[in-house]
Amino acid sequence: MQALIQRVSQASVTIAGRISGQIDQGLLLLLCAEHGDTEAIADKLLAKVLKLRIFSDEAGKMNRSVQDVRGGLLIVSQFTLAADTSGGNRPSFTAAAPPELGRQLYAYFVQQARAAHPIVATGEFGADMQVALVNDGPVTIPMRLPPAP
Repeated sequence: MQALIQRVSQASVTIAGRISGQIDQGLLLLLCAEHGDTEAIADKLLAKVLKLRIFSDEAGKMNRSVQDVRGGLLIVSQFTLAADTSGGNRPSFTAAAPPELGRQLYAYFVQQARAAHPIVATGEFGADMQVALVNDGPVTIPMRLPPAP
């Protein structure tokens, strides 16, 4: 399972002209399930995201987590993170989980995030979404947890 994490001062997702989710300060999390991913891997990824110290403290050092700053999480499914561009000009997405598994793991991740964190907004799995954000820093962190062997 992999994520692209962006520290934001604000972010939103719009679907068919309607805002589906929005946050102020927090993390925009683009999430991709891959073959072999499980709920246990989703749990580990969520735990790392919630504790990732990428917000500034009083000294300007990245020492605070999204929980410490009481920021929001905006979780958006994005299978294109699994793109393989090594074979030519058209990306292959064969590493992405099949749609049903991807939907299941996305829903599970969101459910667990809502149980662990007070501010969680989302996009919609499989929808055509427009994501708007103000990347704070900019800070963008790729994170990948491989499936268990």
